[in-house]
Amino acid sequence: MNKIILDTNGYTSYLGGDKKILKALSGAQITFMSIFVLGELYVGFKGGNREKENIRILRTFLQKPTVTILNASNETAEVFGMVKTSLKQAGTPIPINDVWIASHALEIGAVVVTYDKHFAMVPGLRLWCNL
Repeated sequence: MNKIILDTNGYTSYLGGDKKILKALSGAQITFMSIFVLGELYVGFKGGNREKENIRILRTFLQKPTVTILNASNETAEVFGMVKTSLKQAGTPIPINDVWIASHALEIGAVVVTYDKHFAMVPGLRLWCNL
């Protein structure tokens, strides 16, 4: 896997020392963090009692030379529209933030590293094999 996009639970599993996630990260040339994953993480930080520490750890992770933040673009929005419509027509909705994360992955050709099985509902999405 040359390019991966780390889902929220992938990041939290990484922090917990998950060996499978660590292997995926070490095998990737570049790790993308979707702005939507960052939003989910910040929500979680606000709800916890270690907000400042978690933000510090995240910022350190984001400064790694192999990590890149993905912001949304017009192309991301177009892919989102196609993915959301496809899921709706198939009767297989997934959480809205995960539609955005999947759209980012499709846009850049990255593999999604996640433990959320519902990503498999997204046509054409490449998923990490440990689902």
